This record gives sequence, C-alpha cells and structure tokens, in this order.
Amino acid sequence: MEVVRILKALDLHPRRTIRIALWTGEEEGIFGSKGYVTNHFGSAATSTAPDQMQLPEFMRRTTGPLTVKPEQKLLSGYFNIDNGTGKVRGIYTQGNYAIAPIFAQWIAPLKDLGVTTVTNRNTGGTDHLSFDAVGIPGFQFIQDDMDYETRTHHSNEDTVERLQPADLKQIAVVEAIFVYNAAQRDKMLPRKPLPTPDQEEQKRKALEVMPGVVEPAAK
Repeated sequence: MEVVRILKALDLHPRRTIRIALWTGEEEGIFGSKGYVTNHFGSAATSTAPDQMQLPEFMRRTTGPLTVKPEQKLLSGYFNIDNGTGKVRGIYTQGNYAIAPIFAQWIAPLKDLGVTTVTNRNTGGTDHLSFDAVGIPGFQFIQDDMDYETRTHHSNEDTVERLQPADLKQIAVVEAIFVYNAAQRDKMLPRKPLPTPDQEEQKRKALEVMPGVVEPAAK
C-alpha cells in the first residue's frame, strides 16, 4: 500500500496497471496466492501418490502438463516482500537469467540505499512460487535477516512494534522503483520457458544431489 501511495503522491501515470495483493494462508501452504493463480492464470495436475498426499499441494510433484488461461499472458511480473522488517539488499531472479541485466540497471541508482545484489539463485517458501509455477516472472527480494528466525518468526513476539520504520521506508522505495520500471517497459518482462513435469522432476533430482544450489527458504 505504501508503494502505491508513493507513486500516487508523485502523480505518476504508469503505462501498465499495477496491482497490489495481500495474501492469506501463506504459512499453511501458500493457499491465497495459489488459489488466485489457479483461478486466473493456470495450473498443472499434481501427484496423488500416498507419500505426496502427505505434503502441502505446492510441494507435490507435477504429473500433468501446465494449462494456462488467457490472463496468463497479460501479467508482466510479480514482486514479493515476505520478511517484514529487514532492508532490501537485492533480488533473486529465480533462475531467470535474461532478467538479470535489466534488474542490474534498475538497482544501479539504489546503491546508496544498500541495494547491490542480483542473484540468479532461487529462493523458496513464499508467494512468488505460485506465479513462477505457471510461467509468470515472480520474484522475492533479498532482505536483512534481522532476528526474524531467532526471535520473532512464528512467535508471539512477531508484532508490529518489532518493525523498523526506516527499513519499511527503504523497502517501499525499492519496490516502488521496481514496479514502476516494470510498468513503464515497452515489452513485458522476459520469461523462462513454461515448466514441464520432466523439468520439475529433473530439478528435484538435481537438488537432492546438490542441495546448495537453492537458497534456504526465506522464512
């Protein structure tokens, strides 16, 4: 909401529509964003094997082809902030190599805010995965860990007074610049090839051999 307030306060009129979304059910299995993506953009069948049925749906293996809906081609990208307080230090491309030089240009003016990193690594555990799974560029920002994991994460200490106002202002400025740049581009953001069941299985096997390829979940 602060991102939109900044853009409106500057009286900017982006060429593309900017949507704001607040999801529910993320901790239980990214249910909010997954439901929205399924309703609007597409889905693929997941395994019903007994061992897979014990997992949340977003963690089950894909067994069928991805079916996309007409709206899928209309959304340029999705930017996610998950960790509350903790300044933005960069962004994960989620393996979208074509977008790395674009993001590098966008963060060049932000170095004085501490934003310096574009990594082609993946990160999991949050709502950008719902969009990435249907071929829509979805990204999570890299944020300072603070004491998120050690003191506040999923506890009764995770309350509004733990938020750092200066961090929240920096986060809003950075995301405002990203969504505005995305909305102003002549072309939509570059996309990875649509995921297939074979690719998902190959990825799973590769991660079993090389677990360090993927960043730990940002939760």
